[in-house]
Amino acid sequence: MWQQLSAKHLHSLETQFSIQAAPSGTVLAAQGQLGSQLALVLHGEVQLDDPDLGLSVRLGAGQMLGYGATPARQLSTWQATAHTDCELAWLAPQLLQALCAKQPALLYFFASVTPISTQPGTPDTSGDAATALHLLSTPIRTLVKRAPITLPPSTPIQATAQLMRELRVSSVLLMQDNAIFGLVTDRDLRNKVVADALDVTQPVASIASCTLLTVQANSPAFEALLLMARHHIHHLPVLDGEHLVGMITTTNLTEQHSASPVYLASDIYKQTTLDGLQALSGRVKQLQQQLAAADASAYSSGHIITAITDALTVRLIQLAEQQLGPAPVGYLWVAAGSQARNEQTAKSDQDNCLILDDSYDEAAHGTYFKAFSKLVCDGLDACGYIHCPGEMMAMTDTWRQPRKVWAEYFRKWIEQPKPKALMLTCVFFDLRGIYGKTELLESLRRDVLVHTKGNSLFLAHMVGNALKHRPPLGLFGAITLLKGGDHPNTIDLKHSAIVPIVDLARTYALAAGVSQANTHDRLEVSANAGQVSEQSARDLRDALEFLSKLRIAHQARQTAQGQEPDNFLALDELSNFERSQLKDAFGVVQTLQGVLNSRYSGGRF
Repeated sequence: MWQQLSAKHLHSLETQFSIQAAPSGTVLAAQGQLGSQLALVLHGEVQLDDPDLGLSVRLGAGQMLGYGATPARQLSTWQATAHTDCELAWLAPQLLQALCAKQPALLYFFASVTPISTQPGTPDTSGDAATALHLLSTPIRTLVKRAPITLPPSTPIQATAQLMRELRVSSVLLMQDNAIFGLVTDRDLRNKVVADALDVTQPVASIASCTLLTVQANSPAFEALLLMARHHIHHLPVLDGEHLVGMITTTNLTEQHSASPVYLASDIYKQTTLDGLQALSGRVKQLQQQLAAADASAYSSGHIITAITDALTVRLIQLAEQQLGPAPVGYLWVAAGSQARNEQTAKSDQDNCLILDDSYDEAAHGTYFKAFSKLVCDGLDACGYIHCPGEMMAMTDTWRQPRKVWAEYFRKWIEQPKPKALMLTCVFFDLRGIYGKTELLESLRRDVLVHTKGNSLFLAHMVGNALKHRPPLGLFGAITLLKGGDHPNTIDLKHSAIVPIVDLARTYALAAGVSQANTHDRLEVSANAGQVSEQSARDLRDALEFLSKLRIAHQARQTAQGQEPDNFLALDELSNFERSQLKDAFGVVQTLQGVLNSRYSGGRF
C-alpha cells in the first residue's frame, strides 16, 4: 500500500505520526473511541474486541486499525488493547484525509475516508455515489411533499390553468371514478393551448396525456429517477397500492439529489449512436471506484452498476428498432445471470435471451429478429460487456424463441436434469425482463415455479450441482490458493467465493417456488418460506456482502492503478482482520453446503 507514495511523501508522513509505547494490557482505544485516529502497529500485538458480541481479532506488526482501516460500521463498537508489549504510530484523521487527497489511489485502502480537496472547486465524486446510495434507500413516499392536486376531466382548460397558477404547481392529475384519467402539465398548456390558440373553454381532457406511468410509494427514489430518464418524462403519479398519494417530479428529486449515476443513465438515453454509448460505458469503472470510496454496500453497488447496464441495453434496443423498424411481433428482451440478479460489477460479460410472442413465424419474422439481436449483442460487446463465451445470448438462435419453445426448454431441464441441463438452469433460472412485453416472462416463470416447488428429483440434482463450487478451505480450515495457471497464489472471488452462495440461494428459491432473482432477496424470502433457517440466511447474506465488497474493492484498486479488473485476489491485499473475516465467511458457506448435502442424502426434499 505505501508503495503508492513517493520517497518525499513517505519522509513527510513519518514526521506526522506520533509514537506510543504501550505495555501489555494497556487500553489503546476504549469502545467508541477507535475512530478518532489511524494507528499502525510497529511491534507487538494488538487485540480488537467487541464486548457486546463477544468477538475478537488480533493484529500484528504492519497491520492498521482505527479511522480509515477498521470497517466504519465497527468503529463505534470495537475497543483496542495491547495484547503484548507493543509500539504504535498514530495519525490524525485530517492528516490522512489530506494524504488521500494528494494520493487518490490510497482511497482504495482507506475506503471510508473522505479526502480533503487540495484544489478548491474540485468535485467530490464519492459524494455523488453516496447520494445515489441515499436515493437507493429512500422510499419515494418520503419525498412527496403535498397531497395530489386533482380535477375532473370535464374542467375547462382555463380553470385548470388558473388553479395551477394559484397553487404554483406544474401539473394536475385528472380523476374519474376514483381512478387516474390523465395528466396535464404546464408544457401541455404551452404547446397544445397557447401555441395553437386552442379554445380555453374546452374540457381539459382534450389536452391530457392519458397513458401514464406510475410508481409505488415504497419504491426507492433511485427507481423513479431511472424511470423518468428512460421514458423522458418529468412527472410521476405516486400510488400506494391503487390509492393515489401524490406526484413526484424530476425537480423534486434532482434539486437535492443530483447523483452522477442517475445523470449517467439520463445521458445514455440521449445518445443517438453506438459511438456515444461506447464513450459513456467507459464511466462504469469510474462509477465502481466512486462507490467503493463511498463505502457502498455490495447490495447497493450491484443495483446501481446494473441499472447502468440496463440503460445501455434499453438504448441499444431502441436504436436497433430505429434502424430496422418496429418489431413485427411482441417480444421481451431478458437479462440472465448477474444482470438479472442486480449483482453486476465493472467486470461483466453478457448473458441474455429473447422471448418472442407465440405468434412468431420463423419464415416471416426470423430475419428481423436475427439482425435485431445481433445489433444489440454486438453493441453490448462494443460497450465492454463481452460476448458470452458459452454463447448464451439472444443472437444465438437457440436462445431466441417463442414463449412456447421456452416453456418446453424448462420442462425438459426440470424433468431430465442432465449435467448440461443443470448448467443451463444456473443461467436461465436467473432471469429479469429488460424491455418489451413483461407478461411473456411472468407467465413463463409462474409455470416453471409450479414444476420446481417440491420436485424432489430435480432439487436433488440442483443440490449436487450447487456443491460443485466449494469455498477454498483445506482439510484443517486453512485458505487454499490457486496453483499454477495465469493467477497463481490467488483466490478466485467469483467462482470459489460468490458463486457457491448464489447457487445455494437459487436452490432454496426453487424449492420454495419464489420468483426473486437477487441472491440477497432470495435468501430472505427462502427463510420466510422455511427452506433455510433465519440465522443461516443472515449468515449467508453477511458472507455474500463481505465477499462481494472484497471483489469490488479489489477491482477498484486495479482500475485506479490502470489495470484491467479481474476476480483474482491475493491474500497480501488483505489485513489480518480481513483474512480472519474471509476465513469465517468461507466457513459459513462450507457449513451450509454440508447441511444441504445432508438433507439431500437423507431424502428430505
